[in-house]
Amino acid sequence: PAGERHGGGVLGCRLWGTQVLPFPSQVVYNRVGKCGSRTVVLLLRILSERHGFNLVTSDIHNKTRLTKNEQMELIKNISTAEQPYLFTRHVHFLNFSRFGGEQPVYINIIRDPVNRFLSNYFFRRFGDWRGEQNHMIRTPSMRQEERYLDINICILENYPECSNPRLFYIIPYFCGQHPRCREPGEWALERAKLNVNENFLLVGILEELEDVLLLLERFLPHYFKDVLSIYKNPEHRKLGNLTVTVKKTVPSPEAIQILYQRMRYEYEFYYYVKEQFHLLKRKFGLKSHSSKPPPKPEFFIPSPLETEEPIDDEEQDDEKWLEDIYKR
Repeated sequence: PAGERHGGGVLGCRLWGTQVLPFPSQVVYNRVGKCGSRTVVLLLRILSERHGFNLVTSDIHNKTRLTKNEQMELIKNISTAEQPYLFTRHVHFLNFSRFGGEQPVYINIIRDPVNRFLSNYFFRRFGDWRGEQNHMIRTPSMRQEERYLDINICILENYPECSNPRLFYIIPYFCGQHPRCREPGEWALERAKLNVNENFLLVGILEELEDVLLLLERFLPHYFKDVLSIYKNPEHRKLGNLTVTVKKTVPSPEAIQILYQRMRYEYEFYYYVKEQFHLLKRKFGLKSHSSKPPPKPEFFIPSPLETEEPIDDEEQDDEKWLEDIYKR
């Protein structure tokens, strides 16, 4: 179908053709922007080659909200993919059963909401390490005064990019396609939590990515076996570093406090997910950071020396520059 790309299907056919499909054999990773998903997609490309599952990616990166007809069409396209499949795209939660489809297993990763916002703010303007002109290609129509807009002015003077509803970003990925899912408030927050409990096998925390990968390997071995060793491979880490957003600056404490107020629902959701994640880690014998939320968010805004982790998520096809590692 237009916009969606199937990979590894032929291999999958050979591997699973005469066997009973593993459970689950329908997985959706509706990846949240700027939460490390480009790193995970890179890993999935390698894993799909190795394990023979059908990785279905998408060319559509900027359409997270869908009309009813678009939802039906996408659900149909995903549901008819050759199993075992893993479908990934930046899209708000889709309720398959509402349209008579079989509900797949969902996975996702989120991160500290202010850090996610900052990463996106600077990435849109200045790109990442892979090329000085990266941002010009990404946002060619952005006016210079907008590109070089001081983040403190953006926040303190309430520019649309630094206010609601634009700051209400993570929750809709879990709340879903209902119009109220885009309104900052209790309704969307509670629905997002409910969906996490009922439809998501795992929602990980980017700050603890290695533990996320370890649990994915434990829960979905036919997709994620060996993921941690691939991730820790020096070749991969080297490539991952190219996806770090450049030119980050730290907003003033006053601006940070304002962001925290504006994003209070996002933080409530983040801490809820973090607590669930830590409970899972303890259950499976992984050491955990304290799961008690601090009174204020821990703003570990990366300095240039601390941005070695691949925490980026450029929303475009990056097949060419990573071709070599996919072939390993």
